[in-house]
Amino acid sequence: MGCLLSTPEVAGGARRRPRNIGEVVVFVPGLRIPRPLDFAQPLGDGLSKSLVERLSALRTRIEVMAGQEAPMTTKPRRTATQHGGSTLTDLQQALEDYLPVLLGLVENGNWLKHNLRFCWINQEDDVEETTMSDSWYEVLSVLHLMAVQLLSQANLLLLPNKFTSGYQSTALEDCKRASIDIFLKAAGYLDFAVQKVLPQLPLELRSDLPLDLSEGVLKALCLQALGQGVEIQLGMAIDSIKATLAVKRRLACEMVKYWHQAEEYIKELPVANGWGEKHKLFIQWKHIEAKAIAYYLHGLILEEGNTSAGIAAAALQAAEEYLKESKMACDSFHVTLPSSRNPPPWGASKYLAERIPKDISSKTINWDSQKHEMIKHVAPALPDFVLSLKPDEYQLPSTDPSWNDLHAQNVVPTK
Repeated sequence: MGCLLSTPEVAGGARRRPRNIGEVVVFVPGLRIPRPLDFAQPLGDGLSKSLVERLSALRTRIEVMAGQEAPMTTKPRRTATQHGGSTLTDLQQALEDYLPVLLGLVENGNWLKHNLRFCWINQEDDVEETTMSDSWYEVLSVLHLMAVQLLSQANLLLLPNKFTSGYQSTALEDCKRASIDIFLKAAGYLDFAVQKVLPQLPLELRSDLPLDLSEGVLKALCLQALGQGVEIQLGMAIDSIKATLAVKRRLACEMVKYWHQAEEYIKELPVANGWGEKHKLFIQWKHIEAKAIAYYLHGLILEEGNTSAGIAAAALQAAEEYLKESKMACDSFHVTLPSSRNPPPWGASKYLAERIPKDISSKTINWDSQKHEMIKHVAPALPDFVLSLKPDEYQLPSTDPSWNDLHAQNVVPTK
């Protein structure tokens, strides 16, 4: 049975929280960072020296890289590493290298899985760090970090300050498409963590997991990734002369469902500090913004059809109200510490900001005749579409062959 040790946050602790994280397209919770761990003493009698040293070296590499990357996850400029890629890419590779070796501690009933005390610095939880003596906790922490660093990559990829006038439109489209792949991959890690890894932990340990790794936060983060993937698809459809209004409305309505589900998972969680509260506010903002876009597109289609003018006008009026509400929600998100900035509008957000005020002002309806909540109440229901984006299928890698060699030599007992 794994044991738990949680350390309250104290002044001058290891957790570093920036005051400002710059422009945000994709919200990224602070990176959880592994604390140093001595593999030799608890594993020395059960494993070969070379395997202990390998585990230690691989995890130390992650400790160093995650610690360096944590304050920089939202910075628009990256420094190339000696390997030629970004530090985020190198961190991803380090995690992928570590996972197959780590899995030897949890597979085949390995008794060693409770011998180590894995400690990670939290970001969204009030407790500064959480230690558990269960190797599945380490696997869960690694998958979470793999997903969060992918969201960091997507944010950097989509920051519009790189899209200068000289930036080729084809390159911009490539960035958008690449970001969708990243979102689906991140969602795949998170979905696997919820479906396959969390059940491996005893119920008492699951209840003691930090907020960062709670089922609600993991599911909300997964749905956030899918929602932002659809948002990119919608922006591309808006820019395409071939995309019909019906296609755009469908994407907008799907986006509403993703954000609604994400908000349902996170709204009741006890988030009290900067990162956790900011995460909740981001999801609330994007949910409201998605409603504004969906109601606007729905209203346009109703105008074109045989629906009464009053119903179409009610949808457009609801869009205007949600747009006002989304601006307030956006401001609340950005002023919450760590503070952030909204980049210049682009994609679906730009379309929303430009088209709704213009179209609504051209209508002859008396928009002040009803109160805010009543307007949303009388708005027609949005169409219900089956969600099209799904997380990428993910499976844990095969255990590193060095463990097979040890089992063949009867070095590692399994009972």
